[in-house]
Amino acid sequence: MSIYTPAVQLLIDELGKLPGVGPKSAQRIAFHLVKLPEQDALRLANAINEAKEKVRFCEICFNMSDTNQCEICVDQRRDPAIICVVEEPRDIVAVEKTHEYRGYYHVLQGAINPIDGIGPEQLKIRELLQRLQEGSIEEVILCTNPNIEGEATAMYLAKLIGPLGIPVTRIASGLPVGGDLEYADELTLGRAIEGRRAITGS
Repeated sequence: MSIYTPAVQLLIDELGKLPGVGPKSAQRIAFHLVKLPEQDALRLANAINEAKEKVRFCEICFNMSDTNQCEICVDQRRDPAIICVVEEPRDIVAVEKTHEYRGYYHVLQGAINPIDGIGPEQLKIRELLQRLQEGSIEEVILCTNPNIEGEATAMYLAKLIGPLGIPVTRIASGLPVGGDLEYADELTLGRAIEGRRAITGS
């Protein structure tokens, strides 16, 4: 039996479904939201609704966008010969902060993780291969996270891209193993991109 009112318990349950939010954090956030002035709470609710209504995925790279094509994909000043492959849209933000990369991106929308039921077919891999076959790409940078899932995804992609004859590189070591790109500082990530190494699927 819950010690909270049904409305509060529902709020706690829904907040607990967010990534990185445990039961105690969900309770703290719920109590904070309930104590907010009504206008502040409504602004938050409206912001969530507006994001759900307006935000979509870029039809080219699958970055978040409020138009069919994101700002990066329509920027003709960028180098069209290079594609940097990342797991999530937030990783683009991390790479852009380094100011070391001026090509285009492809967002996989995750990484291969059999335990969570995520295989290659759940990712935007087919779309990546289609881009590579249609364009004049001279290098693919695999900028997946330096953890087990990220490494497995990078090796899988290297095997697929190898027969296309396009050089594939992987960001250099220097990032902590098991970490996420979004938490890396700009200098470390910038050096990892600058010092990227060739990778094969063999």
